[in-house]
Amino acid sequence: MSRRGELLRMLADGGEHSGEELAARLGVTRAAVWKQLQQLGEWGLELEALPRRGYRLAAPLDLLDRQAIRRALPELVAGRLRRLEVHEELASTNDQLLQSTDLPEGRFDACLAEFQSAGRGRRGRHWIAPFASGLCLSLNWNWRYPPAGLGALSLAVGVAVLAALRAQGIAGLALKWPNDILREGAKLGGILIDLRAEGAGPAYAVIGVGLNVALPGAARRAIAARGTTPADLAGGPGALPRRSALAAALLAGIVSTLVEFSARGFAAFADDWRAADALRDQPVRIEQGSGSVSGIARGIDPDGALLVDTGAGRERFISGEVSLRPAA
Repeated sequence: MSRRGELLRMLADGGEHSGEELAARLGVTRAAVWKQLQQLGEWGLELEALPRRGYRLAAPLDLLDRQAIRRALPELVAGRLRRLEVHEELASTNDQLLQSTDLPEGRFDACLAEFQSAGRGRRGRHWIAPFASGLCLSLNWNWRYPPAGLGALSLAVGVAVLAALRAQGIAGLALKWPNDILREGAKLGGILIDLRAEGAGPAYAVIGVGLNVALPGAARRAIAARGTTPADLAGGPGALPRRSALAAALLAGIVSTLVEFSARGFAAFADDWRAADALRDQPVRIEQGSGSVSGIARGIDPDGALLVDTGAGRERFISGEVSLRPAA
């Protein structure tokens, strides 16, 4: 753990801590503490300096606990886990797992980070998530003989994410094709799948989930400035789940989904996805490289492709080809 990470663990309770106390606990000078405190903004954290009293974070932090995540996994899922990594900072959890080349079939690695310096959303967009404000989680999976319909895997994972969140008491959830997780119509999170495959041979997938848990105001404003209305888990009724418990629930749900998807394909999840479809029968605009198409969303076909009634008739769109937005 870095010196900055040690300092954050002391400040995570949201209470006031004097410079003298922090310096003594770290075994450094007050000047060294001040230098580290000044760098917290790089992680998107808001620090309050209280004259003659000390320092405190604008809000407490619920830090991830690797052992708590492992203990919370169901036995059958834990038996498939090869390696669990929890990092203070990474460029990208997906990129970290993309480096793996030796994953046995039926096993998985999981990688989480408190902060991503180069987290990616769909179409290469930067994912905004200050330190410990959400979940940045990835896991990998390997198929010797990949199942048909891998293009719909992100939709099946969306069903798993909704089920895991609902089991934690989170309400108001929906899915937006192909990979957005919504809460009360605003964006709560997203799914990013990196797939490495060779014809009919083996396939290797890294499944990434980004989820807003408790976004600071500055992050909300930054996301809204890009044209997206953000949501988080802290904005609803009821107690906020611990991030480690939530991470374990997501891992368990996604792994179970991967096992079932391998055996039955997207058909096992299609009805649940349709029940959560946020845009069915709504006017939408589909943006492509060559222009845009407007129409009425009519759900998905058995392969997970989006169906839209346009002026030219009913058209079919494949995940990854388009950017989909509600019509103005």
